[in-house]
Amino acid sequence: MIKKRFEEADEVRTPSKTRVEIINMGDRSAMKATFEPGWSWDECIKPVAGTDSCQVHHLTYVISGKMKIKMEDGKEDVFTAGDVVDIPPGHHAWVVGNEPCVSIDFGVVENYAKKQ
Repeated sequence: MIKKRFEEADEVRTPSKTRVEIINMGDRSAMKATFEPGWSWDECIKPVAGTDSCQVHHLTYVISGKMKIKMEDGKEDVFTAGDVVDIPPGHHAWVVGNEPCVSIDFGVVENYAKKQ
C-alpha cells in the first residue's frame, strides 16, 4: 500500500501560468494541475513540450474551473467541475473564464509539462 499527498509531491513543475504536482505510486503516477486564468496549452506548455499539440493521453477529474479542449479533428467541448474526461493525444486546451482550472490526472503524466 502507498499513501501520498499532492501537498508533498515527488515533483513540481511550474511552466507559465501552470503548477503541476506529480506523485509517483510505484509503477503509476498521478498529477494535480492548476491552470491559471489566461492559460493555454499553445502559450504555456507547447514551448516546453516542443510538439504542435498535446501528445499526452489524459484521464482527468476536474475539481474546479472550466477548460475548453479542441481536438486536432475539430471536435471540442468545455469541461467543468465534476466532469471526468478521457482526452486522447492530439489536442489543444485553454482555461475559460476568470477562475483557475484545477484537475487530477490519472493518465500517462510522467512527461507532462516537462522539458524534452
